[in-house]
Amino acid sequence: MIAAIVLFAVGGIVWLKRGEVLLALVRLSSDPDIAPYQPVTWAQGPAHAEPAEGTRPPNIILILADDLGMNDISTFGGGMADGTLKTPSIDALAAGGVSFTQAYTGNATCAPSRAMLLTGRYPTRHGFEFTPTPPGMGRAVTMVANSMDTGLPPVDFDADRDAALPEFNDQGLPGSEVTIAEILKQRGYHTVHIGKWHLGTGPEFGPNAQGFDESLLMADMAYLPEDDPEVVNAKLDFDPIDRFLWARMQYAASFNGGEKFRPGGYLTDWWTDESLNVIDANRHRPFFLYLAHWGVHSPLQATRADYDAVGDIQPHRARVYAAMMRALDRSVGRILARLDETGLAENTLVVFASDNGGAGYIGIEGINAPYRGWKMTFFEGGIRTPLFMRWPARIVAGETVTTPVQHIDLMPTLAAAAGAPLPDDRGIDGVDLLPAATGTGSVTRPDNALFWQSGYYQAVRQGEWKLQVDGRQHKRWLANLSEDPTEQTNLADSEPAVVQRLTALLEQHQVNRTPPLYDYTLESPTPIDITRAQKAGPGDDYIYWPN
Repeated sequence: MIAAIVLFAVGGIVWLKRGEVLLALVRLSSDPDIAPYQPVTWAQGPAHAEPAEGTRPPNIILILADDLGMNDISTFGGGMADGTLKTPSIDALAAGGVSFTQAYTGNATCAPSRAMLLTGRYPTRHGFEFTPTPPGMGRAVTMVANSMDTGLPPVDFDADRDAALPEFNDQGLPGSEVTIAEILKQRGYHTVHIGKWHLGTGPEFGPNAQGFDESLLMADMAYLPEDDPEVVNAKLDFDPIDRFLWARMQYAASFNGGEKFRPGGYLTDWWTDESLNVIDANRHRPFFLYLAHWGVHSPLQATRADYDAVGDIQPHRARVYAAMMRALDRSVGRILARLDETGLAENTLVVFASDNGGAGYIGIEGINAPYRGWKMTFFEGGIRTPLFMRWPARIVAGETVTTPVQHIDLMPTLAAAAGAPLPDDRGIDGVDLLPAATGTGSVTRPDNALFWQSGYYQAVRQGEWKLQVDGRQHKRWLANLSEDPTEQTNLADSEPAVVQRLTALLEQHQVNRTPPLYDYTLESPTPIDITRAQKAGPGDDYIYWPN
């Protein structure tokens, strides 16, 4: 093996062809200074209702999953592991309110999508376009990926751009942006964030600087320590991202910007425990809880109890993933149950969505079925999301809305539910979904178009037509989603007039745009129809994802 290693000196880091030593260095450089578990002390609300019952705005709970595939939820006829398991609690949430059957994430990776959700604005407004990655990740992932026989072109890594990036903690959503938490605070809400953030943690970027009174922050990436007796791990040797995560990740949290400490259990369950404490502490005042789960993002880690409960699903990684879904579903059920127990269910708006579609790099087929594509593509599998809203006081159970909607619509929708005005000093791209959700109106937007972008890879949907443009390959994909919702047939050559019209929309969307806050450093060929566990062949299509 030593003979196969080629050394390069790059920026003071030893570059190894196979990336193994670099991953070892990443592991050694991880921060070991993590304090023991510390119980979280939440601010206690008033002992009696404020304002009086019947006059206060609704409590709002936004539950955001991570990398959730549409076919992971049995509401859509799928269910974990091709129907082997169900998601009864998420299904109950969907049945108890309104389901948006053509809902989209803001982006096909997490951070820009979360920024759009919180601000109601496209990245062309604020420049937060690319997902921040931890130090060393781009270089390590590139080296490991390019040492593998994937059948795909090599990943391109730009060391000069990487060196020019701001510090990781300062790659964030600008503090000048107005989030839904800031809007709700002005309406008297107590605002709480629990879980993933990924929008920067520097002084102007963290949750407490962006409108949240309290924040229990995911400070690293492990659900449990790798050697915990109660954890079952599934490592993915075929995935460079997974190999980096296992090399770098630790088990850590922080509270309101304080020191890192060990969490109080398996993240999905512990964050749910703390969410119940937040509900109890704030039952007598309006509150906004943003529960941003890590599940079901890799690394694939489940509790042994959930792993045993889901049965003999093969391969092993799919069984661990199914067990993670079981924990996520249980979280939703426990929150709904606590709302019932406290008498808050009637006047609480609960929203459930995902930040993007399921990831092909975890090597589990069918999680986005029947849609093509994965996370890091703008095919439907990468950007379709479940979107359910339950608010018994206003929304009739069992309703559906078929009009296309997007993450940018959540901020104005939650503001409208609270009776809070939107900021009048900036453009808001999203629209209020409450008229459609309550059956009193419809979803209307000025151009009837939705947009996605990551550098030169862009997409637009207007009506039933959707166009994707890969600027590196100079390739276009056009689909009529009313006739071909799974995008099997590329009509770009046969419908030039439609391509021209949608291309003009994409160009107009870029007029007077705010440039990206920082540049992309990686260009990754991402398969559309196969997972990373499979080797691409001559007929396997792919896009380039710049980040």
